[in-house]
Amino acid sequence: MTFFATLAGLLVLLYLGVPMFAAMFLLSLGVLWLTEGAVTLLGELVFGKLDSYLLVAVPLFMLMAHFMVRGRVVDDLFHTAHMMLRRVRGGLGIATVAACTVFAAISGSSVATALTIGKVAIPQMLRYGYSRKGAFGVVAGGGTLGILIPPSAPMILYAYVTEASVGALFAAGVVPGLMMATMFSLWCLLTERGGGVDPATGRAVELPPPATWGELFASLRRSIWALTLPPFVLGGIYFGVFTPTEAAGTGALWALLLALVVYRQMRLADLWEGVNEATRTAAMLFMIIVGASLYGYMLTKLGAPQELSHLIATAGLGRTGFLLCMMVLLFLLGLILETFSIILLTTPVILPVLDAMAIDKVWYGILLTLNLEMALISPPVALNIVVIKAITGAPLGEVGWAVVPYLLMLATGIGLLMAFPGIALWLPGVLGY
Repeated sequence: MTFFATLAGLLVLLYLGVPMFAAMFLLSLGVLWLTEGAVTLLGELVFGKLDSYLLVAVPLFMLMAHFMVRGRVVDDLFHTAHMMLRRVRGGLGIATVAACTVFAAISGSSVATALTIGKVAIPQMLRYGYSRKGAFGVVAGGGTLGILIPPSAPMILYAYVTEASVGALFAAGVVPGLMMATMFSLWCLLTERGGGVDPATGRAVELPPPATWGELFASLRRSIWALTLPPFVLGGIYFGVFTPTEAAGTGALWALLLALVVYRQMRLADLWEGVNEATRTAAMLFMIIVGASLYGYMLTKLGAPQELSHLIATAGLGRTGFLLCMMVLLFLLGLILETFSIILLTTPVILPVLDAMAIDKVWYGILLTLNLEMALISPPVALNIVVIKAITGAPLGEVGWAVVPYLLMLATGIGLLMAFPGIALWLPGVLGY
């Protein structure tokens, strides 16, 4: 089959060390040259794919996240969650999930969420007697919420490819995101309580006392400004005040003002580093879009979407069978590819199938995003696992075993969403999308 044959060729190039965007570009160029003898309209194709107002939102949301990180806002978010949950068994782990949930609504990036929360939360959990496995797992798993709870860069890219509503996708990610956060918190409640004996010193580890009302009030006062950012950005989108791109721009400006004026933790060098990092990341994404655009053009010329539609029609898979096959394929691709590449490789090919089977694009987009979350903690690529190793110096194998329960919970979440589409589609319906 054309799609899988070209995918195999692409994986060979990646195994040889060719960068993702270059591998897609060179493979597509070579196939088109061999099959058609020439490559026409290449410049128009590339320019047409990048000439999109929606894509401007991606670097702006990244910039917003960088401003919040460099403004040292996360320390206050985690401290507030910890103060509120110190009375609860496993409260420090639940506080980590809560901090990941809130920061996910600011950053739009799973890697940034795991990195930023992990630097604060892991030392605290180990200090109070949490197991290394529990501490590593909750940060890596909780970090995946960064791309499910809006705003989300992968959702914006998916909306760009499918022409689905960004607002509908963002709304559809809220309930599944809270569902996964609840599952992660329950796991912490059941498996971790802290305390015990410190294996390094042999001394008993004392849990922190319950927070007083004064401590709770003081911590909420410190973090209240950071908590205004998610409703400011998402509320503006949901109620039609901003387009997603305008929301990203105003959110980045609001984050900059918070970091400079309210928290006063950002230096001029931090501002430059944030802009530089957001620009580099966006440039990488746009290069992948260029390569994927040519790859999709090549597949269309070879008739791959039609082949896939015919194969599914003759196999009699049905909607559920097709979705199960796609979830398995996406998981396997997630073992070796990063999230943006998976979206751009698979989505254009299956769009005709989604339309033919009357599969809601928003629903499928959330299923895709949940699967991409699994990719972030599935070795060997597993960016969140790499982040935890970088923070702690722990062996990759130790972190890899720590995330197994979270992989199983994400798989359960996919099963629930397939069985009950309303989990994702209820809120967009309420908001009129």
